Amino acid sequence: MFRRLLFVLALAASAPVLASRPAPPLVALQLVDRDAAQALPEYRHRGQAWVAGTPGHRYAVRLTNTTGERVLVVLSVDGVNAVSGETAAPSQAGYVLGPWESAEIAGWRKSLDDIAQFVFTDLAGSYAARTGRPDNVGVVGIAVFRERQRRPLPPPLAASPQAKAAGASADRAMASEAMPQRIGTGHGPREWAPVGQTTFERSSSAPQQLSQLRYDSVDALVALGVLPRHRFADVHNPPRAFPAGFVPDPPLNP
Repeated sequence: MFRRLLFVLALAASAPVLASRPAPPLVALQLVDRDAAQALPEYRHRGQAWVAGTPGHRYAVRLTNTTGERVLVVLSVDGVNAVSGETAAPSQAGYVLGPWESAEIAGWRKSLDDIAQFVFTDLAGSYAARTGRPDNVGVVGIAVFRERQRRPLPPPLAASPQAKAAGASADRAMASEAMPQRIGTGHGPREWAPVGQTTFERSSSAPQQLSQLRYDSVDALVALGVLPRHRFADVHNPPRAFPAGFVPDPPLNP
């Protein structure tokens, strides 16, 4: 019995350990530069995801529901609820996404019909700083809730671009690096962006997902070490497939 027990223990010790993969997010979060017409690439640095914003450019927060059920997304921009204007926490107003739905939230919700555009601006010009709340400028976060007792639906052929406003809450968004934040999100021009209203019963009081993206200017991300210095020029002047103009004559042969 003693030898057999040792053999079993040895087998157990030598058996490979299968690492579990992290579960995919319920809602994918991405920032889109509307003036450049491109999604902003993410850079990982010290456990955080960063994007580089261009001052003066409008942007949108792209939310993609990766599930077959409705979810509630509370959106925090610079620590401010993007629907209600309150200091963000997980019980406040948010957007309801249908199964497999994707939506781009392009501004601060002013009514059911319009928004004030999200614009990358200097820190002092950010909406959070102008309303006396500069501590969390430079972060976009979401708190995601599942709905109680809804049957998941299969993915459609094409996702709807619409979103609906509802009620929910998200805790204050998070840490900052030692270097001062250089840009924030301004309260830009009004834009027509209608939504409807709906009801939503959350499956729990705590969100099933908390995610965030940090952002700052290219110069700041280089200084922080998020972007390497040797790529500084490439970030400022990326190659373009259509740099404009017509076909010039080639140079004359010497």
